[in-house]
Amino acid sequence: MNKIKPRVRFAPSPTGQLHLGGARTALFNWLFARQNNGQFLLRIEDTDKIRSKQEFTDQICNSLHWLGLDWDEDIIYQSKRLKIYRSAIKKLVESGNAYRCFCSKEKIAKERAKAELAGTGYLYSGQCLSLTNEQIKQNINQGILFSIRIKVPEGYTEFTDNIYGKIIVNNKEIDDFIIARNDGRPVYNLVVAVDDFDMNISHVIRGEDHISNTAKQLTVNKLLEYPIPQFAHLPTILGSDKKRLSKRHGSTGIQEYYQSGYLPEAMNNYLALLGWNPGTEQEIFSASELIKQFSIKRVQKKSAIFDEQKLQWVNGQHLNTKSSVEIFNIIGDYTPNWIIGKDKEYLLKVINLLKGRFKTLNDVREMSKIFFNDPQKYNPMAVKKNWKNISVNKLLKKLVGKLKSVENWNANTIEKTYRKFARAENISVGKIIHPTRLALSGTSVGPSLFEMIELLGKETCLRRIETAIYKLPLKEKDK
Repeated sequence: MNKIKPRVRFAPSPTGQLHLGGARTALFNWLFARQNNGQFLLRIEDTDKIRSKQEFTDQICNSLHWLGLDWDEDIIYQSKRLKIYRSAIKKLVESGNAYRCFCSKEKIAKERAKAELAGTGYLYSGQCLSLTNEQIKQNINQGILFSIRIKVPEGYTEFTDNIYGKIIVNNKEIDDFIIARNDGRPVYNLVVAVDDFDMNISHVIRGEDHISNTAKQLTVNKLLEYPIPQFAHLPTILGSDKKRLSKRHGSTGIQEYYQSGYLPEAMNNYLALLGWNPGTEQEIFSASELIKQFSIKRVQKKSAIFDEQKLQWVNGQHLNTKSSVEIFNIIGDYTPNWIIGKDKEYLLKVINLLKGRFKTLNDVREMSKIFFNDPQKYNPMAVKKNWKNISVNKLLKKLVGKLKSVENWNANTIEKTYRKFARAENISVGKIIHPTRLALSGTSVGPSLFEMIELLGKETCLRRIETAIYKLPLKEKDK
């Protein structure tokens, strides 16, 4: 793309929350604008009064703010620009580049069905183009509803897409498309062209599903004598089944990823990799690195595959590079209830002990539960492996006696106690380490055992081990 100060826009319809595909489109526009000292604008395409809702507009704006994709000028709402669209439509009709079509929906539907039955694609016949002024006047006087159609000129429409290259469309493949419905409402391909002109948009960066609209919008541009922006159509995002990403692939709304404990910088990092190749082995990027390295030229034509596990990995990389204090502050905003009942010093120790193990803020919340509450149940598979029979109970009872006599309760002393006990009993230290972890956390995995024992404290550890001795091994009905 040309090295000018661009003006780009993200133009969502408020008929649902911001999804991954929309967020990636917004991100690529934002990165391109920031890299070139341009402007990133937001336009809400809310002309569909039935499906457009304020709650979705609010969700979209909140999601963009969360991602840090702030826009540079006031939001443009299409619903407030109807006079401007009608003025453009009037100009097209008066210049002879658009005309009234009195064909009813039923008539069009019959013609389309006939074409489909014949195995040919449907194109409007243009029959209303030949109506005389007198016929038009009679139809209007009789109250016959009409739409407005563009008179598509002969020839070809071509443009160079900055991702897909040169695209040429034979105008014979474009029927005289509607730009205003029979209730007067302007149609997408008209309002987009008018808006992009009024907003001085220099570059249109959007999903490849809009390529089919581009020729129509360029037709409007030319007939209204608008300048032509540059285009870049982004590859589709697919699910793991290679089908277009949708709700069936899991949570696709950005708001849901916030609620699941993802970081905005990690979301941007991962979204950038969906279709863009930095040309290096680097996978983890800060916002400033993305701005510096991003290039439309390195956006691939091939569809991108969304991988939830890769997103979790990227999020974990970002999360675990933060200090314990930074994570503490983030969690305080994300889930305030997490910090109730324990002082900051204790919570920072919990975070520090868990670092490297969690991938989302939800993981921090879930993994940390063992430091606040005694386990209410024990993982059956862990019990089967590490607490097979009553012999473990006898061993742990002896161990409790030794632990009670430990005065200097720290990880180093506790580890020495365990190893000394194992030698005395002529067993491997794992024979008591694994049951202890199970007793303390209810699972067979977790952070460093001896550091966990130190942090939990003597009273808590002895209580949990003694409770496990009473409850384990599980009876058949409990498994």
